[in-house]
Amino acid sequence: MTRNTDRLSRATLNRLPQDCQRPAYDIEAVRVGIVHLGIGAFHRAHQAVYVDDRLAAGEIGWGICGVSLRSSDTFDALQPQDGLYTVATRSGEGDHIRVIGSVQQVLVAPRSPAAVMAALTDPAVRIVSLTVTEKGYCHDPARGALREDHPDIVADLASPEQPRSTPGVLVEALRRRQAAGSAPFTVLCCDNLPENGHTVSRVLKRFAELRDPALARWIEDSVAFPSTMVDRIVPATTDADRGMVAGRLGLEDAWPVMAEPFSQWVIEDRFSQGRPRFEEAGAELVSDVAPFELMKLRLLNASHSALAYLGFLAGYETISDVMTDPSFVRFVQAMMAKEVRPTLRMPLGTDLPSYERSLLGRFSNPALKHRTWQIAMDGSQKLPQRMLGTVRDRLAAGASFPQLALGIAAWMRYMTGRDERGGPIDVRDPLAERLRGLADAAGPVADCLAPALLGVREVFGDDLAGDPRFAKPVTEALDALFRKGAREVVSRIAAETQVDGLNP
Repeated sequence: MTRNTDRLSRATLNRLPQDCQRPAYDIEAVRVGIVHLGIGAFHRAHQAVYVDDRLAAGEIGWGICGVSLRSSDTFDALQPQDGLYTVATRSGEGDHIRVIGSVQQVLVAPRSPAAVMAALTDPAVRIVSLTVTEKGYCHDPARGALREDHPDIVADLASPEQPRSTPGVLVEALRRRQAAGSAPFTVLCCDNLPENGHTVSRVLKRFAELRDPALARWIEDSVAFPSTMVDRIVPATTDADRGMVAGRLGLEDAWPVMAEPFSQWVIEDRFSQGRPRFEEAGAELVSDVAPFELMKLRLLNASHSALAYLGFLAGYETISDVMTDPSFVRFVQAMMAKEVRPTLRMPLGTDLPSYERSLLGRFSNPALKHRTWQIAMDGSQKLPQRMLGTVRDRLAAGASFPQLALGIAAWMRYMTGRDERGGPIDVRDPLAERLRGLADAAGPVADCLAPALLGVREVFGDDLAGDPRFAKPVTEALDALFRKGAREVVSRIAAETQVDGLNP
């Protein structure tokens, strides 16, 4: 294939400037040992970097075959670049540029289903990792169970050898490996799901049971589903970012990724066919991920979502913009320290106040242009994991949760599709059409809109809608947002809140 000599590729690696970190190994010698489903920006800024470090340490059997399950955008960007791309680590001190070589191949599932299945059934592939977002598992987030009526699941059960859903693809690949006498791969979920390994195990086993109970038993006995917790802020790449990277490289990179300096990966050390020594690349291998996962979901992710909805409504474009407002800082401090922290049970020695302070610093990083609108996507999938678990724990303890109630109300206000100035909101959510219909029918009246949205059981389950201890504060917060706007409401609640030892 003819390569553009002005574009990043294996042929142009020797032209990179000295201040650009490059793959410290022979890329041609690397062999694929991991298939990753959902090769988006986060994976390329996170797991692929850890793998790149292990390849540099000599573990050359763990290259990545990345699979896009829907769009061909990543393939179109990386194929002409031999899978190479740039990670720009951004801080107030500037940008550190690094070219990653761990992605050896990129496939597009709808375009090349046979090639994807061949990769998944290759005995050399010992890990299949995933970042397909919460909605990619075709499950009910409120129950953590397979949605057997999901259109993709219905289609895959009818034509199991031509799967299109994530559960369908994985179960069919495992069936073929079983039939061929090959060892199963480890399923390594890296999405923000509660007990993500256990959740994906439950979803896949149920799908397999609907296909063939014997296959489900083999998966139960043979396949490892370690849980993980991943953390790194990866904002969307802009044309300005591409221009900056091209200027630094002296070469075009069609899709570099931007990231903050912080990166965390906590992994349950349970693999069926071996793994790279991720701990030597900075990952934390533990026996139980659950406390760390809950810490991240309830402190970082919930705070991020609350700041996104309230910040968007207040007219702020990015999270760092939101954090220039002391009232929003005070609000999120109180949410973390007073409402979330008491629900966490961490291993001895974990310093939660220090972790919370680090989050404030990360959110305030001016080099990260992490848009509030981007973080606000897919809220119906995120709220059950990020906020509602904490709410249930607060209710069980007889404790209040005014900050969380306001964050949930801000999601409801956002789902009306109209901002505080009357302009349209481009709502991106799997349930967007249904939620917008409920919002349109209810109108901008909290006493009508709140019960309508609380009745969506996929989000709120069977318990919260009918609990006045939950419905009342959320409805009151939504009413305040309609009447006063997000800035005034946040300013008021921040002024009323005292958080010992945490000052903006």
